[in-house]
Amino acid sequence: MRLADHEARARLASHDHGILCTVQPERGVDAVPVAYAVDDDGYLGVPIDRVKPKASLRLQRERNLEADPRAALLVEHWDPSDWSRLWWVRAELRWQGDTAAGRAAAFAARLAGRYPQYQEQPFARVLVLHIVGVVGWAADSRHCSSGSGTDNSG
Repeated sequence: MRLADHEARARLASHDHGILCTVQPERGVDAVPVAYAVDDDGYLGVPIDRVKPKASLRLQRERNLEADPRAALLVEHWDPSDWSRLWWVRAELRWQGDTAAGRAAAFAARLAGRYPQYQEQPFARVLVLHIVGVVGWAADSRHCSSGSGTDNSG
């Protein structure tokens, strides 16, 4: 059943990682796991960190966003023994580019407080994306909106 908007946003904000999807001009969708944080103003921050090994700090997801600022973040909960606990939330996003420097600094602090690995703020930069909309689904109808907007695709 479809999640109410406030419930989908709450699950997005409380989850600790997700799959960021951007559009690569030739291949199509690029999907990568990311850590992230959400603020109260409807923005999401994704770190480009120096913690995990990378061939370059100039990642494909950034090049993709420069070519097409649309993105999506998918978060989900899976319980193989109790499917009544299954849920997912997809956030539709728009990259804010370099115009969001102040928000990037705030997200760096938020990420440092959320993840022990980021306490020293080892970021090359933080990508700031505006949350354009959210949609979600849960098997447990106690947390779903009423009305005809159901999605049984689970």
